[in-house]
Amino acid sequence: MNEREPPKPRLSVVIPTFNKEARIAATLEAVVSYLAGKPFSSEIVVVDDGSTDRTADTARRALAGCAGAKVLSRGFNLGKGASVREGVMAAAGEIVLFADDDLSTPIAELDRTLAALEAGADVVIGSRAHPDSAISVRQRRPRELMGKAFNLLVRTFVLRGYRDTQCGFKAFRREAAKGIFSRLRTAGFGFDVEVLVLCRELGYRVAEVPVTWCDIRPSRLRLFQGSWGMLKDLWLIRRGVRRGRKRRRTIEE
Repeated sequence: MNEREPPKPRLSVVIPTFNKEARIAATLEAVVSYLAGKPFSSEIVVVDDGSTDRTADTARRALAGCAGAKVLSRGFNLGKGASVREGVMAAAGEIVLFADDDLSTPIAELDRTLAALEAGADVVIGSRAHPDSAISVRQRRPRELMGKAFNLLVRTFVLRGYRDTQCGFKAFRREAAKGIFSRLRTAGFGFDVEVLVLCRELGYRVAEVPVTWCDIRPSRLRLFQGSWGMLKDLWLIRRGVRRGRKRRRTIEE
């Protein structure tokens, strides 16, 4: 007699992380505590992006005894986009959320996100630029200006219609999550832009919701190195968008 497969969890929380040995336990304790109070089943998927410290071991200890939790770890660093993709593709939930490992957007913001999904959205993105968002600690001025400049470039050259593409708090219905991330190619910090490009290309409905947000310092994104990497990602995404449009025109002709 074949054993029945366990039921799929309602929610998967994907947390990409890198060299956060000192912080990851507190993050996971907050997520576990929040989920324990919910009436639905859930799982936590941590993806360690080749940390050189004991992040993965610390995460496993923090999640010991937590049903459905798993820590995926690779021996080399690929980038945040690659980690989120790996976690999403391993997730079993009907809804998949990815959240930053510092919880700069608190996990409790999931309540508002779930409401937007229930209202009909396929994808829900947190937006720090939403007029109803509450920013308790702002980013340092150079980083904030870099973010605004990047968003301007996104709106000008790649994708219009979003006030904040980079907030690390996004939720997806399962079908949308698998459809988007199976096609994702951007391994670095610019992956959020490609996610939204794919949302538009695949016809998924996207809702932008306000969030409570706090800048947690220090960030692992180095200002100049990170800026160059994100600009490179943006250029590659733009090139992919233009190729896609050219292919569609050729097919239509």
